[in-house]
Amino acid sequence: MTRVLYELCGIDESLRFSPFCWRVRYALAHKGLDVETRPWRFTDKQALAFADHDKVPVLVDGDEVVTDSYAILRYLDRTYPQAPLLGDALAEARGRFFKHYAERALAPAMMRTIIMDLFNAVHPDDRAYFRESREKRFGRTLEEFHSPAKGLAQLDAALGPMRGRLEEADFLDGDAPGGADYLVFGNFMWARCVSSADLVSNADPVHAWVERLLDLHDGLGRRAMRVTDIEGAYR
Repeated sequence: MTRVLYELCGIDESLRFSPFCWRVRYALAHKGLDVETRPWRFTDKQALAFADHDKVPVLVDGDEVVTDSYAILRYLDRTYPQAPLLGDALAEARGRFFKHYAERALAPAMMRTIIMDLFNAVHPDDRAYFRESREKRFGRTLEEFHSPAKGLAQLDAALGPMRGRLEEADFLDGDAPGGADYLVFGNFMWARCVSSADLVSNADPVHAWVERLLDLHDGLGRRAMRVTDIEGAYR
C-alpha cells in the first residue's frame, strides 16, 4: 500500500514549505522509503478529519496514521529499523534537544527575518487565517514583527552551538547525516522555499552544512520549488 504524506503548500501546490514536513521528507528519504505527497492548506481542516488532527505533517502508512513530525520519525525507526534516525533510547532523548533547539531558538529568529516573504508565499485563501493567527501569537501586526536586522542578529547568536559542532564534523550526527540534522534542517528548508534572504554567510560552517544537506538524497532539497521559481510571486 502506498504511503501518503500530507504537506503544507503555498500559492502553488508544488511549493511545500513546512519545516515539520521537510523533517519527514528527509527522514523517509534517509530510510529509502517511497511516499506519495498530497498538498494541504492551512484552512483545509476537513481534509485531515480522518486523522483527528488539524495540522501537517500527517503520514498514512497502510492502516497507520501518524501525526507530529517528531512522532513520525520515532514511528519510522520502530517500523523500519534500517538506517536509524534517532537510535536507541538515550540517543532519542538527545534528539529531543535538537527538536527544541530548532523550534525555540532558530525558528523565532528566522520568522522575524522572513515573515513578510512567508506571508506572500501562503496561498491567498489562507492569508487572512495566517495573519490573524500569527498576529495573535506575536501580539503585534506582521509588519511590526518583521525586523530582518534583529532576526539575523538573533539567528547569528543562536547558531553558535551548531558552528561548534560543525567545526568538528560534517553533520550534527557525525560523519553521516541523521535525525538531528533533519530536525534542524527543516527550518532552513522552510526559509529557503519562501524567501531569498541570506541567513548565513558563505564562510560560515553552517552554510557548508546547508549545502551538504541540499545535495543529499539525490538533491531532494535543492530540487524543491522555491517561491522565486514562481513567476510574479516574489516581491
